[in-house]
Amino acid sequence: MPKQTIPLSETKVRTARGKEKPYKLFDVDGLYLLVIEKGGKWWRFKYLFDGKEKLLSLGTYPEISLANARVRRDEARKLVANGVDPGAVRKAMKQATTAETETFEVIAREWHAKFTPMWKPGHAATIMARLERDMFPWMGKRPINEIKAPELLAVLRRVENRGALETAHRIRSIAGQVFRYAVATGRAERDCSGDLKGALPQPRERHHAAITEPKEVGPLLRAIDGYQGQFVVKCALRLAPLFFVRPGELRNAEWEEIDFDQVQWNIPAHKMKMGQPHIVPLCRQAIEILTELKELTGRSKYVFPSGRSFARPMSNNAILAALRRMGYDKDTMTGHGFRAMARTILDEVLRVRPDFIEHQLAHAVRDPNGRAYNRTAHLEGRREMMQLWADFLDGLKQGAQVLPFTKRL
Repeated sequence: MPKQTIPLSETKVRTARGKEKPYKLFDVDGLYLLVIEKGGKWWRFKYLFDGKEKLLSLGTYPEISLANARVRRDEARKLVANGVDPGAVRKAMKQATTAETETFEVIAREWHAKFTPMWKPGHAATIMARLERDMFPWMGKRPINEIKAPELLAVLRRVENRGALETAHRIRSIAGQVFRYAVATGRAERDCSGDLKGALPQPRERHHAAITEPKEVGPLLRAIDGYQGQFVVKCALRLAPLFFVRPGELRNAEWEEIDFDQVQWNIPAHKMKMGQPHIVPLCRQAIEILTELKELTGRSKYVFPSGRSFARPMSNNAILAALRRMGYDKDTMTGHGFRAMARTILDEVLRVRPDFIEHQLAHAVRDPNGRAYNRTAHLEGRREMMQLWADFLDGLKQGAQVLPFTKRL
């Protein structure tokens, strides 16, 4: 007569202690408790399927009580009775759950969150907007390891077909970063965006409209002096050619960054495109403009506050709108164009050393060993250059004859 198994009790399960070797406490209908050496307790269900003995883990005690373990066992037995392997069901459910957590959208958002602290807020917002608008609706729910180059290309074609070819290239770059992050974290095998090199036509190179002919600079400077709009905007317009910084760097300038004693503007790294602090030497003309402006806006944090509130910088369209008001359309001059103006004339007319110019433009300039120069590199030479540039602009504004320099600064 076969030995009859006595069902387990909650007390027996609770008081079971680990021994030198793992041992089993059997319940009924294939359920047992595996007790390991250090006292860990694991519920197991032993069953036959297609003539093979199999095991199914039902969880650990005390997280899963004896009563709950019996409920799980009974559910598994029903599956077996209906010709379904509960182990296969468990595996399929696990794979489905894994697929949901390894979709392109999930991994892209994880990548974005990881790198956001290293980006400027505007850059991070732009990347997420492109993901949400142009990628997630079409491939966000797809397991990232199943996405192939043709599928990504179809997404990019949608962007290209609406006339945003440059954006399509940027989205391909973003996708590549997400795929490479997935590869690095073990959730994808390769970056399929690399297969699309050459699949999109190259966008036409665009340059910010700029006045670079000295004979045309004088009328522009005179128009700025005659500007009838807000005084703050007029000061920004007068300083834009003297500083030739990026428009966002100019409008976000703060008074605490202006060092009248050292005669320079110290721009912190987080405000710069390249993420490095930058120094703008102040020429005599700039000091005069800033001194006058401080009488008006010195109570504000910003050098160029908004016309509506001293708590905010002026609009990013303020200089552009002022140029339009003066009769300069988008194909003639932009706020960014003051940089091209300075770069061209300083090099071709004033014959200033190119590395001085590039440093002052806050471009990436490296020494012969490939190391980036620090913000004070050639500072005295740049001070001389900035004063030379300001005096030259005054000459153009007054209608002086322009003669090229014969040697470099």
